[in-house]
Amino acid sequence: MNSPLDNLINYISRLPGLGKRSARRMALHLLKNREKLMVPLANSILETAEKIQTCESCGNYDMTSPCNICSNLKRDHSTILVVEDVSDLWAIEKGGIYSGIYHILGGVLSAIDGVSPDKLNIKSLFDRVIAGDVKEVILATNATMEGQTTAHYLSQKLQDLGTKTTRLAQGIPLGGELEYLDEGTLLTALNSRTDI
Repeated sequence: MNSPLDNLINYISRLPGLGKRSARRMALHLLKNREKLMVPLANSILETAEKIQTCESCGNYDMTSPCNICSNLKRDHSTILVVEDVSDLWAIEKGGIYSGIYHILGGVLSAIDGVSPDKLNIKSLFDRVIAGDVKEVILATNATMEGQTTAHYLSQKLQDLGTKTTRLAQGIPLGGELEYLDEGTLLTALNSRTDI
């Protein structure tokens, strides 16, 4: 039977980017700071597990469902930005550059990993488009092979529904230097060039 410390190390090591060695260091740090860090962290984890819900409309995490973004009448509900994960939504919201609503897929299509359309939050996107006054769906999947495949699949289905579908521009980042870019990024930038 494992000790509580072994169990803690085991659970910490399951977090993304952490192995057993990092998990041991974290567990020891928590033990050395029980009152200041460990107990408040444990309480915060329990409170989050009890109070945070998944939004029934978009898939975001919030204390209410629909979430604060979906229920905000000041946002543009005619535009849906489709992202892979909640972290993508947070990144866009942090910039304060988008005023529409979102749809979170919960991943990308991947034949190798066995992720088919029915395993993602795709049907509800189509349901939202069919039911609402959606004028545009912006696809913001990552520029990976799986992200591109997912965007292509979605664009075909959305066009069949008669919905304007766009994709975020891809290519050379602001401040990027050509000599440091990979061939795929350069090719995408070249193919996505616009008039000036």
